[in-house]
Amino acid sequence: MPRLRCVLLVDDDPTTNYLHRKLLNKLGVVEHILTALNGVEAMALVNAQCHDDFRTCPDLILLDVNMPLMNGFEFLDAYHSLPTSQQCAKVVVMLTTSLHPRDVERAHHLPVSGFLTKPLTTDKFLDIIQANFAARVTEPI
Repeated sequence: MPRLRCVLLVDDDPTTNYLHRKLLNKLGVVEHILTALNGVEAMALVNAQCHDDFRTCPDLILLDVNMPLMNGFEFLDAYHSLPTSQQCAKVVVMLTTSLHPRDVERAHHLPVSGFLTKPLTTDKFLDIIQANFAARVTEPI
């Protein structure tokens, strides 16, 4: 199984971020885990990490839809307007409780690799890895 350099968890619920971080740590397939409570914090992390320390530039972003200040859709617009060199995370998965048909439809027209319901589980995470990172050559874990 490939080992990811960094995952960015973006969710306005600290408990959700905590539980998802705990799951990723338990799986042992991620070197660094960053968390943000909204899209503004997430953009600040991307701007800082993808300039200063590429070891903690996210390979994968797990993004909530409904958040204050900057929601998941607004974050995606801002993220994809960055220079390509700063868009380290080629895989963005929307992870949300919103199953509103409008949100699901909108996500299908965006450059995201998936639209999943919370909570993140081992099976969901392993499916993300298999679908998006399986061909990657990395160190064994």
